[in-house]
Amino acid sequence: MAKSPARKTGTRREMISLAAARLFREKGFNATGMRDIADHVGIEAASLYNHIRSKSELLQEICFRVANAFTTQLNELGNKPDLNSLERLEAVLRFHIRMWVEQLDEVMVANNESAYLEEPYNTTFQNERKTYVRQLEQIIEEGIRHGQIRSVKPYVVVLSLLSAVRGIEFWHRTKKNVSIAELESAMVSHLIEGIRTNPSVPGIS
Repeated sequence: MAKSPARKTGTRREMISLAAARLFREKGFNATGMRDIADHVGIEAASLYNHIRSKSELLQEICFRVANAFTTQLNELGNKPDLNSLERLEAVLRFHIRMWVEQLDEVMVANNESAYLEEPYNTTFQNERKTYVRQLEQIIEEGIRHGQIRSVKPYVVVLSLLSAVRGIEFWHRTKKNVSIAELESAMVSHLIEGIRTNPSVPGIS
């Protein structure tokens, strides 16, 4: 299974960032105050300013940490010429799944609260997101040219993949007796096999 990036833990700033991510997800950025974050960490509100300047700075940190994780992973895949387009796309999907499983707070904040980023960070973040989507489309386009992926609309495939992994938030709330390994395996099978030129058939080798 693909691994999401390890994060340093234990520092006070890290604790504050994780607390902010949890509260931004649960209450929303606007409804979360500095006192809420301080209470969650267990320190005085005034003490927060020894570590951060504002909650806007925390939102910026969270959003770009998530964006950088996805971009770095995609760039690393681009440096592996032994992987074809379908294999790269599968690796991207597995990485997204692990991020949604292991870093739900941060990923949901980056998706749902990024509109509250101050300028110029909001524009930069949205441009990075558009570039990332375009890079995924290019992987699919390459796979179509090489006969690995069926003739599909790349943007629709990207939209389907990203929308599907967002559904993992529902899994977090229900679990439904589905393990992480089962979840990842089933999602990869449904989503990747659906666009493969010659999908494998269970029981036939």
